[in-house]
Amino acid sequence: MKPQIKNLVQTRIPTRYGEFVLHYYSNNIDTKEHVAFVKGSIANQSRVPVRIHSECFTGDVLGSRRCDCGEQLDKALQIISNAGQGVLIYLRQEGRGIGLLKKLQAYNLQDQGMDTVDANIHLGHLDDERDYTFAALMLQDLGVDSIQLITNNPRKIDALTQLGINVEDRIPIESVFHNDNRAYLTTKVEKMSHLLTLPNEDKDQ
Repeated sequence: MKPQIKNLVQTRIPTRYGEFVLHYYSNNIDTKEHVAFVKGSIANQSRVPVRIHSECFTGDVLGSRRCDCGEQLDKALQIISNAGQGVLIYLRQEGRGIGLLKKLQAYNLQDQGMDTVDANIHLGHLDDERDYTFAALMLQDLGVDSIQLITNNPRKIDALTQLGINVEDRIPIESVFHNDNRAYLTTKVEKMSHLLTLPNEDKDQ
């Protein structure tokens, strides 16, 4: 079945980052509720700042310091606000696509010494099972000509490019390393090729 989406509702959302319009999308594959958070006029615009953010209940909602997701969400909205236009697409694919239950099980394995990649594989999954098809369809529906992708993840750039999105540039979104996320971020760099600057003590190890 060819993936298709419908833009069912658009509503104004005032935030501390300014006023946005929230677009609610349905799709013909599952019941997940993907949304686009849009600031300013973006139709037929080039080099629109775009963040493709995958759901992270623990980081986005609870403020978990195990990952940098909540921090990236805030920073992306700041970048879009400062630019005066942009899109934050929020995809409901928790835990790099493995779901909340398996993600929490992976957390326990990480506490026993595994890194995030090994924990996912131990649970019978790939290191990253996310799909960006709906994100590409949403950007096409919104009518953007080209984007600046707010990411540190080269795989995300490649995936969107293969899906027909013109990614003209990358906007880095660096996170602060601390004791709770250090292993997580280091694994992103060393095993998943994320474009993050490791602190000197991590580079020396």
